Amino acid sequence: MHAGLRITAFTAALAATFGTAYGVGQAFDPVVEDAAPARHETHPRASWEPAEEGDRGGHEAEPAGGLQIFEGGYTLDLATPRVAAGERSKLSFVIRDSAGRAVTAYQREHEKELHLIVASRDLGTYRHLHPTRAADGTWSIPVDLPRAGGYRVFADFTPAREGAENLTLGADLAASGPYEPQRLPAPNSTAKVDGYEVRLDGGLRPGKAGELKLKVSRDGRPVTDLQPYLGAYGHLVALRSGDLAYLHVHPNGEPGDGTTKPGPEVSFTATAPSAGSYRLFLDFKHEGKVHTAAFTVRAGAAQSTDEPHAAESGHGH
Repeated sequence: MHAGLRITAFTAALAATFGTAYGVGQAFDPVVEDAAPARHETHPRASWEPAEEGDRGGHEAEPAGGLQIFEGGYTLDLATPRVAAGERSKLSFVIRDSAGRAVTAYQREHEKELHLIVASRDLGTYRHLHPTRAADGTWSIPVDLPRAGGYRVFADFTPAREGAENLTLGADLAASGPYEPQRLPAPNSTAKVDGYEVRLDGGLRPGKAGELKLKVSRDGRPVTDLQPYLGAYGHLVALRSGDLAYLHVHPNGEPGDGTTKPGPEVSFTATAPSAGSYRLFLDFKHEGKVHTAAFTVRAGAAQSTDEPHAAESGHGH
């Protein structure tokens, strides 16, 4: 999907100053047939990803994804800028081209035309959703945001035109009601979710690649039969503290190609774009259900080995 940290195996890196992870929402298949899925290795280089050696040319890296409502001639037109906290609401939006027309043709990536992420500004609430697209190009999905406050909506997609690059556009969303911001949890190397424990080994280094390994267990036993979710054994979204710079990455290999295995350990390489705090949200599937494990990491600092952090999560499909 869209870019950010350089990842060469299953992966991601996530930023944040915030709290417990939620992964709730309903996922729907698009209503229109789309182009064949793009393979992982064909994705454009992430905006957080360093240029290859000799390719820097003295220029700074591109801005991270999700910080702009407009990019590459496309605009995220959020028709629902405000919802009520704790109430089920319909979230609707349109992706428009440079002429203002609604985009109705997309490339399928990881089994979907578009991936929608909704995260609170304090990263206490997190949703990975897959909305329905109507024939006129309007995307919609029910959402139920539990807490009031500011949110960021990220639309991750690739238009179906020759030479099109993957884009992540972001827009602000407000949930009305009494607001109490959450603090970012302390750095943690283990996360508990729905009876599972996920162990994170390794750390992030600003501007340098580092190996990260995630190991899933339940009842003290390694989980060796993770199931593919959206064409991969796991998905990791990273949000950086402060500006919510976005990254959504997947394993280089696909299930069945001989380069990835269904657990219990998934290894990946990531490069942090800067020093600071990050929040990582890992989606994995086991026994037919998707779970989200959340980690706080600090680029440039040793990873903590404190008590596991329990993350509330859930997914609709």
